[in-house]
Amino acid sequence: MDFGNRADLRIQMTPTAPRPLAHLALHTTDLRRARAFYSELLGWRPELVEAAQRSYLAIDLGQGPSGGIVECGTERSLWLPYVSVPEVDSATERAEQLGGSVMLAPREGPAGWRSVVNAPDGGEIALWQSKSWTPLSGRERYEASSAKR
Repeated sequence: MDFGNRADLRIQMTPTAPRPLAHLALHTTDLRRARAFYSELLGWRPELVEAAQRSYLAIDLGQGPSGGIVECGTERSLWLPYVSVPEVDSATERAEQLGGSVMLAPREGPAGWRSVVNAPDGGEIALWQSKSWTPLSGRERYEASSAKR
């Protein structure tokens, strides 16, 4: 790839296979409105999960990753993609080396380990290391996406 004279665009790359999207979570201030909108617009079928005095909607996105909607104290609603990584600790460290900042340090949940990093451009992404390769249940999806940021 030719970047011309743009030395600032040249990044030392470590060869790696593309990491798959594992889960997509909407963090929202209004769970009821989000459920109604996405169910009607896209046909996503929600499954209510109650855990730790909070409600979470696991949603069937069709083929591909799992999904969910969680109501939390976010300033504005945002979609947070969870990307599968082989080791969440090393992936989080690599994000910092590339200029990212850690919003949520790696932590363990029932189904795996997660962290949330902020990219240099301001984008947010969750890094996810599963304890198994089986699909997540609604409760596990809640645990994976309910990180308090």
